Amino acid sequence: MEPEINNKSVTDTSCTDGSDSFSHVTAVATGWMLDFMFVSLCRCFKEGKHDEFNETLSTLEAISQSPSLKGDLYDEKTMICAFLARVMHGKQLDVQFEEDDRVMPLMSAAKIWSKLENTVEDESLFKNITTLLLVQSVAVCLEKGQRSSAVSALKWFEDNHEFPQNLGVKLSTIVTQRETYHPFLMSFSFSHLLETIQSYLDAYLEKNPSDYLFKAATKMVQSSQNVEVLEDMGTQDGSLSEPANESTEDRKKKEKTVCLRTKRKLLSTKMADVWKPDDTCKKAFVSLRRISKNELSQMTSEKSMDAPKIQKTRKPPQKWTPQLDKYLKKGVKCHGQGKWSRILMDYDFEGRTGTMLKDRWRVLMRAHKVG
Repeated sequence: MEPEINNKSVTDTSCTDGSDSFSHVTAVATGWMLDFMFVSLCRCFKEGKHDEFNETLSTLEAISQSPSLKGDLYDEKTMICAFLARVMHGKQLDVQFEEDDRVMPLMSAAKIWSKLENTVEDESLFKNITTLLLVQSVAVCLEKGQRSSAVSALKWFEDNHEFPQNLGVKLSTIVTQRETYHPFLMSFSFSHLLETIQSYLDAYLEKNPSDYLFKAATKMVQSSQNVEVLEDMGTQDGSLSEPANESTEDRKKKEKTVCLRTKRKLLSTKMADVWKPDDTCKKAFVSLRRISKNELSQMTSEKSMDAPKIQKTRKPPQKWTPQLDKYLKKGVKCHGQGKWSRILMDYDFEGRTGTMLKDRWRVLMRAHKVG
């Protein structure tokens, strides 16, 4: 993103004592910081660094609360961050971004994506990501063994989004037949979704550069590294030694130079390790409380939430009913012990996974309830 005012004007206003000028400078600096965090978030998304993504999102969230940030472009970038957060947690079905617990992360991402159409120049790219979000919202549920959630997701999309009828029929058939690894789902995989979104981010950043502060920091690091190299060379060549015929004035200048270089070395970029959290610290789950200042509060929830939140909620443990035990026994009798994925496809175990089936089978074995 190009700064709203150039560097010269920032310098001029910073030299004045007026509060209006200081507010102006603060707004520009805050905008640069938000841009820097935006680029960092995109990079964490690209590299799949989940913990760093959450930490960066938390910082960006705090910056985005600043009242000095005004403009559609800032709101737009905050929206994109909210979208990336939902995709990043797309496979965590127990994470909620909205009050309606039926709306899973990728479904919420689809709602925001529909509002970002004007940020995509390639219409086919927009439609492709829309389709991928729909397919993966269903595929992730099937992958987790939650067929009922897959049916609910498909129904939600039918009620809230427009998409080709043949696509809905195709997905409905796959859900009915519980074909978790259907070739159609494989062609619209989650990894394909991430790669396509990365293409969108690359195009967006090219059109809306947000790297002013990033470039400035890079120059500073490179400059610091060059100074350290020169210091090492000077020490090896004995250039800091004092010649016999050197004047007093020259000697004082050289002593001052050595002092300055020593101070710069004390502020080496290696000090950044000080900010590294202890390995025993528990990673906090972060949220993007504000997606935008105007219409986004209505976009993310039908109940007009003031601030969409990421709340990590767990469903209460489900009890095994006699009917489910009966399904499990039939499945083991038909396919054999250990074939849990096949057994899941034969019966509706109400969202349970293969691991849960295995654990239940052990319980039945110990209780001698297996005939």
